[in-house]
Amino acid sequence: MNFDEINRELLSFLDASPTAFHASANMQDRLERAGYTKLFEGESWRLQAGQGYYVTRNESALIAFFIPKRDFVGFQVMASHSDSPAFRVKTNAEIEVEKRYLKLNVEKYGGMLCAPWLDRPLSVAGRIVLRTPEGVRSQLVNVDRDLMMIPNLAIHMNRQVNDGYAYNAQKDLLPLLGEGGAETAKDALSRLIAGEAGVAAEDILDMDLFLYNRMKGTVYGMNGEFIAAPHLDDLQCAFSSLNGLLAATPKDSVAVHCVLDNEEVGSQTKQGAASTFLRDVLERINAGLGRDGEAYRKAVASSFMVSADNAHSFHPNYAEKADPTNRPYMNGGIVIKYSANQKYTTDAVSGAIFREICTRAGVPYQTFHNRSDMEGGSTLGNISTRQVSLNCVDIGLAQLAMHSCYETAGSRDTGYLIQAAREFFSSSIQAMGDGNYRLY
Repeated sequence: MNFDEINRELLSFLDASPTAFHASANMQDRLERAGYTKLFEGESWRLQAGQGYYVTRNESALIAFFIPKRDFVGFQVMASHSDSPAFRVKTNAEIEVEKRYLKLNVEKYGGMLCAPWLDRPLSVAGRIVLRTPEGVRSQLVNVDRDLMMIPNLAIHMNRQVNDGYAYNAQKDLLPLLGEGGAETAKDALSRLIAGEAGVAAEDILDMDLFLYNRMKGTVYGMNGEFIAAPHLDDLQCAFSSLNGLLAATPKDSVAVHCVLDNEEVGSQTKQGAASTFLRDVLERINAGLGRDGEAYRKAVASSFMVSADNAHSFHPNYAEKADPTNRPYMNGGIVIKYSANQKYTTDAVSGAIFREICTRAGVPYQTFHNRSDMEGGSTLGNISTRQVSLNCVDIGLAQLAMHSCYETAGSRDTGYLIQAAREFFSSSIQAMGDGNYRLY
C-alpha cells in the first residue's frame, strides 16, 4: 500500500465534500468513471450479472453494488454515513444588527464540539431547489471562498471563559457575514447564492445549506503519522469502502457499498439507516435478476454487514477516559467495537468473521469498549438491521476530536480499511446452520 498516495486522495475527497450532497456527488463521479450504471428508484430495474450499478436517495445517500453472478450466495454490505455535525442555515437567515452588521441565523445539526468552530474562516454549501417550467430541480452550490466567521467575545469581557463556558447556540454561535444596511441586508444570502450558482434569485424556492470549515486537510506529525481534516467521521470510512469495492473481485456474493445520511441526528429519515433504502435496494437486486422471494431470504441468511463508523482513539491527554483493557490507538489498525447494550452490534460470531477477514487481508485490528461507567454513542448497525436482519459487525478507524470541525486520525489506517474492504467484497459468507458459517 502506498499510504502517501492514499492520504492525498482521501484529503482531496474530503476537501471537495463540504456536505453530504457533495460527498454523494463525488462518489457518483468515481463510480461513473469505473463503469457503474446509475439507477433510479422510480424506474424499472433490469440488471445483468457482471455489472456494477448505483442508486441515490435524497441526493445525499448512495448505494452501489456489483453483481458477480445471477445465482449469487448473499450480500456483502459495508455501510457508512455521509453526514457530519455542522451548522444548518435557517430559513429567513439574515439578522441585521444596529444597521451595521449582518449575521446569519443558524442551528446545530448533530452533537458537535462547538468551540473549534469559532475564530476560523467558514463558508456555506449545500443544495438549492429551483423553479422550472415543469416543476422543480435541485442544484449543488458551494461558495468556495472565506465568507464568514463566528467571532469569540474578547477575554476582557468574559474573564471566566477559560474556566468553562456553556455556549448558547442562538446567541454565541451566529456567524458574521458582512456589514448591514437596508439594501445590503434584504435577501442577502439568496442573492449571494444565486450569483454563485448562476441562477436568478427569484427562481430559488428553497435551500439546504450548511456552514463548513475552510481549513484544508493535512498530514502532520514528526514522521507524517497523522492526518487532520473536516468530516473524517465518517467520510474516511465511506472513502475506504468505495475504494475497496472498486478494487475488489466479487465472485459469489453481491458487493454492496452503502452510504446513508442523517446518522448524526438519529437516522430516522427516508435516507437514513432506519429507512427502507437498503432493504429496498437488496430486494430489487434480487427481483431485477428474476429471482423469487425464497431466494432472497436465503441470500440474506448468507449475508454480512460491516457497519463502518469511526471509533474513539486512546487520547494522550485523557488516559482515564479509556477502558482499562481495550485501548485502540491511531495507526493500530481497524477498530472492532463492542457494546453489551448492543449500540454496537458486534457479537462473537460477527467479531470472529471480521477478525478472519482482517487476517486474510493482512491488516491489523484492535478492539474498543466504552468504560463501564460511560455511555457511548450509537451508529448504523443496530438501526439498519431492523430493516434487514443479517449478521453485523461494528468497526471504525481510531480518531481524536470526534465531532469537531477538524479531526485527527492515523495516516496508515485508511489504507488498512481499504485493504480489508477489498478482501470483504471479494469474499462470501455462506450460512451452514445457525452459528456456523463458511467464509471463502
